[in-house]
Parts: sequence; structure tokens; C-alpha cells
Amino acid sequence: MKKPEVAGADANSGAASTSASGASKNPSATAAGKLAIKQERGQITYDALIEAGFKLLVERDIEDISIFDLARVAGYSVGAFYARFRSKDEFFDALIERHLERRTATQKCLVETLAREALVPDLISNIVDYYWNHHVFWRAVIRRTLRDPALWEPFRQHFSENLDRFTARVEQEIRRPLTEKEVRSITFAFQTVMGTINISIINQPGPVFIGQDLFKEELTRAFVQVSGLDEILGGT
Repeated sequence: MKKPEVAGADANSGAASTSASGASKNPSATAAGKLAIKQERGQITYDALIEAGFKLLVERDIEDISIFDLARVAGYSVGAFYARFRSKDEFFDALIERHLERRTATQKCLVETLAREALVPDLISNIVDYYWNHHVFWRAVIRRTLRDPALWEPFRQHFSENLDRFTARVEQEIRRPLTEKEVRSITFAFQTVMGTINISIINQPGPVFIGQDLFKEELTRAFVQVSGLDEILGGT
């Protein structure tokens, strides 16, 4: 005798099929999720190593910092370091990249948000404080570029981009384009600031030292004089 068909059997079969089909897709979704978690954890480890590098470079030269030291301060193994960097030189390249990212973001924010009267003094103060607080790192950068001047290229690009943002802000304030001479003066003023900071970090010649408030005051005054900014802004 033919067994009666069970109502909904096809629907259940379809549901089972759909469920099976959905299940077949889950491994891919799970794999993607695991990959995302792995990448996130990898970035956390990378960031921790970078922060450990900056922390150790507050008081110690890069030559005196071992890979074991970096891993220990970051809270990871030496193997975790080598999974991300092939050498300490490559790690230092990553520190430079992070430095440029941070300085670009900070200077962009300052140039866009500072009030007109605070633009120069607060910007110069921020620049001086940053490089003084990271003077061991920056001294290592200078020494490295002395051995290979081509390594200055990303810093030149960084300088150029920040200069463009600053001059754009000045043009916004005066409501006219800057002349070629005015741009040249502002460019040399920034060059004067960074040159003075670099010399002070390398050998602290004095008599005014980079850690003093007077250093920032005098550097701000020098920037205004060299750039002719008072005259430029005063003409509006």
C-alpha cells in the first residue's frame, strides 16, 4: 500500500536544504571573522611595539635598545616582534612613519582650528614641545639622515604639505593670494624654526636652551620677523 504523503514534507525538506545551504556558507563567514580578529590583534601588537619604541626612546638611544627590551615593554615575545619587523632598522622606519602621521594630524588640526592671534605662538610652542619631548628619537633620525641624505625625502614632503596648509590659512585670513615673495619668507621662517630646533637637539649650544620657555618665545619672535607675518596680516 502506498504510504500517504506527509503534508509539509517538501517544505521541511526545503527548509533543511536551505539550512544546509546556509550552513555551507557559515565556514566562509567564520573564516572571515577569524581573519578580521587576527588582523585586529595583529594591529594591536604592532601598535604596542611602536609605543614601546617611543617610550624607550625617551631616555635611551636606539642603539642601546634591544629587541628583547622592545618586546618586554610592549608585553609580547621576541617572536611577535620578528613576525612584524625583519630588523631594528625596519622597526625604526615604522617609528618614522608613525611620527609623520601624528605630526601631520596635529599640525593640520592646529592650523585649521587655532584663532588668528594664537596661530603662530601656539603652533611654534607645539612644534618645540614635541621635538623636545622626543629629542632622543629625533636625534637618531638626524644621525640616520646624515648617513643617507635621501632619507630626508619623506620629511621634505611633510614640511611641504604643512607649509601649504599654513599658507592656505594665511590666505584665508587676508582674503587674497600670497605673493611669491611672501610665500618664500614664510617658507624660510619655518626652515629657521626647524633648523634651530635641530641644532639645539644635537648639541644644545645655548645660551638659550630648547627646554626653556624663553626658547619658544624667541623662536616665535624670530618666525614673525623672518616671515613678515605681522605686515602680511596687518594689511587686512
